[in-house]
This record gives sequence, structure tokens and C-alpha cells, in this order.
Amino acid sequence: MSIREVRTAEISSAVYELFRKAGVTPCADVLAAVERAGAEETGAAHEVMRQIIENAGISAETGLPSCQDTGMAIVFLEIGRDVHLDGNLEDAVNDGVRRAYRDGYFRKSVLSALDRVNTGDNTPAIIHERIVDGDRIHIWAMPKGFGSENMSAVGMLKPSDGVEGVCDFIVECARKAGPNPCPPVVLGVGIGGSFEYVAYLAKRALLREVGSENPDPRLSELEKQVKARINALGYGPMGLGGKNYCLAVHMVEFPTHLASLPVAVSVSCHALRHADCIL
Repeated sequence: MSIREVRTAEISSAVYELFRKAGVTPCADVLAAVERAGAEETGAAHEVMRQIIENAGISAETGLPSCQDTGMAIVFLEIGRDVHLDGNLEDAVNDGVRRAYRDGYFRKSVLSALDRVNTGDNTPAIIHERIVDGDRIHIWAMPKGFGSENMSAVGMLKPSDGVEGVCDFIVECARKAGPNPCPPVVLGVGIGGSFEYVAYLAKRALLREVGSENPDPRLSELEKQVKARINALGYGPMGLGGKNYCLAVHMVEFPTHLASLPVAVSVSCHALRHADCIL
């Protein structure tokens, strides 16, 4: 067995570069979805979509964030079992986040939950780690805004609620959210697992390319049905009315306990930002 040494300084540098990039570079798949949806709109809805595209261009050109809420730092790590680190992983990640938010002049929004005292550097990050085969480290950086995060929800449904209950829960989440998450939105949906794991599944589902087909044909069909039901509410971009409130629904399923049916909806606005690399 060959063990590969990875310096935590490399991880810190990678996290730094990823957040600097994600903070100011709109995801091409999201912009493409906005353009497709905008072509179907008229009036104020069409103008909103046009301005989103224009704003993204200005962001890329100037190196300034496309949204004033540069989010809380969410980091996903897949670490090969044949990797050895020379230091503390979480310290390295937080160092990268700290420097990226400082040098990028990103808004520092993280504070203590009860005292509301700002930490001053947007740390600590939310870090999710998985051990996988191999000797590489895959890192995803997601600066997640909280106007949309606040509209997310977890439901511990009854098994008898079934597929229909899951779909109703997702649609109701969107209905309650209304214009608050700065639509058009992308919804990550976790189904199954447990109370804490279903929310993780929903958040991770946001990393999937917008416009891509779900590899599970059953989930693919449900995604289309739920998206159609949500858009039929007529809220439209920014809640001003129109055909395209929701750009995509991304579902992930995981086995669960026979006594429950967990479902979670992670809401993202059109400023769905993430970047990744492999070390």
C-alpha cells in the first residue's frame, strides 16, 4: 500500500483559491438555465432574467461578488484513504476561508448564534468530510447565502405519506418561500436517511449541474413533476409573476428507517455558487 503525503498548506491554498473563484464567478450551468428560462418570459419577469445575466457579467469582469451576501462557507471534502495529512484539516480549511474572505473583500457574515458577535473573518466554515478510495482529495467550496437558506426545511414525514407526501412537502416549501429566496431558485432535495443526514443530502444535491438528468429514472420524473407544480404557482422571477420560479429540482434518495420518511429541501437562489478541485 502506497501512502501519499498531502501538506495541509496545500489544502489551505486550494480552499482559498476556490472561494475567491466561487465568490465572483457565476456557475455557467446556472446562467445557461437562467437564459433558457428568460427566453420564455415577458415583461418584468424577462427583465429580471436579463438583469441577472448582466449582473453576472459585471461580476466576472470586475472581480466583485454578484451578490452582497457572500454567504457562509460550506466545504465538502472527499479524502482518499491512502492520503496522509501533515496537520489539522479543519484548521487548514478555515485558514483558506479566512484569507479568501479578507483578500476578496467579501462580506463577513458569520457570528455567534446567541450573542450575535461577529467572528470577524467568516469562520468557522461548515465542513463535511467523507473517506473514499484512492490517494486524492476532492474539495468543493460553496459560499451559501442565507436569504435562500432561511427558506430551507426538514420534514419527518410518516411512511404512509409516501411519494405524494414528499412531493407535496417540496411544493409547500416553495409556496411558503415565495419571493424571499430571490428566485429563480434551485432546490436540492434529500429523501431518506435520518434527521441530520437528509439535510446534508439536500445541500450536497445543489452541487449537481443544473440541467443535468438525474441518473435514477424514477427521481428524474419526480423532479420534472415537482418543478412543473412549483412553477405553476405563478410566482415567477423575484416573485413578480411569470413562468419560471424554479430552475431545477435535484433529488437524492437514501435508505431510511421503516418508521419514518425524512425529506429536506435546501433552497438556493439564482446565485448558486460553487467551485471544486482535486489535489
